[in-house]
Amino acid sequence: MLAQKLAGRLRSLDLPRRIRIMEVCGGHTAAIYRYALHALLPDTIELLSGPGCPVCVTPNEYIDRAIAIADSHHVVLASFGDLLRVPGSHESLSQARARGCDVRVYYSSAEALDFAETQPQRNVVFLGIGFETTACTIAATMRRAIEHNVRNFKLLSAMKTMPNALRALLSSPDIRVDGLLLPGHVTAITGTSVFEFLPRDLGVACTVSGFEPLDILESIDSLAGQILAKAPRLENGYRRAVHSAGNASAQQAMRELFCETDVTWRGLGAIPQSGLTLRSEFAEWDAAQYRIAAQHGHEHPACRCGDILRGHTRPQECPLFGSACTPESPLGACMVSSEGACAAVYQFANTHEARELHHA
Repeated sequence: MLAQKLAGRLRSLDLPRRIRIMEVCGGHTAAIYRYALHALLPDTIELLSGPGCPVCVTPNEYIDRAIAIADSHHVVLASFGDLLRVPGSHESLSQARARGCDVRVYYSSAEALDFAETQPQRNVVFLGIGFETTACTIAATMRRAIEHNVRNFKLLSAMKTMPNALRALLSSPDIRVDGLLLPGHVTAITGTSVFEFLPRDLGVACTVSGFEPLDILESIDSLAGQILAKAPRLENGYRRAVHSAGNASAQQAMRELFCETDVTWRGLGAIPQSGLTLRSEFAEWDAAQYRIAAQHGHEHPACRCGDILRGHTRPQECPLFGSACTPESPLGACMVSSEGACAAVYQFANTHEARELHHA
């Protein structure tokens, strides 16, 4: 009932033009399609998916490098399950495992470290991807590995941080976004203050949102109100989990273990100081020490994942969507993860409608 009331309120807004709201977090994208929230909104409010799925923004080159390390150094690759099906330039981790690479799935970095401690004769490389939410847990694992002197456990980092990525995205002249649903989980770690530059410097309305349907509708209502009043600001719609200063212990753990570095994002290119890598004093635990041939990753030429992550293209507009590229046989990373826009649309959107759009 409350959702209908909120939806009715949004439909009654006298918006002078169509507004574009980007959900930064893949968890928001999945919830929007799972509960069909977009169907409750008026045509004057358009929702766009953004770069908030860590699997999706990790370029193929990272998969290529992990497989090359496994091939040339015969290590155990420890990974989250989602990563196995992400296409590399030539094969996925799953395909590499099928031809003999030792690739093992763990639910956490700590489980992978447990395995390494029981197998001191094997070198274990943990593939570390994720944003601040995951990075703090990996920091805790690496601190344990270092304190226990587990030298056969190493980290291949593709961890990323969100503030500079959003600055780069919104500073692009071809991106038009009026409001952001900021990621609740990331902001629970970072705090809200790191995103204050978005309305102040870039004039974009911002609301931190939780993941329940009512959270998201209330946050969209907050953003629409800011846009209508032409008064962009940073609001916190997830106060039960997010505070201005964030989680100080988690931030300290990341500062102790990691330093910021320039990294490449799928669809966004190279973004300065938007990645996390082990500090130089911990180089012995850094899988970057493995020498391999230079990797020049490439993606499927027809895949539109990069455009989707920048809000340029809807998943249904990709020529591969639902035909050559499906969750069972993904050709792009956005079709792999449960937080990927293509996977969410494929699973939850009206399939008939989606296929009509695809073939239109």
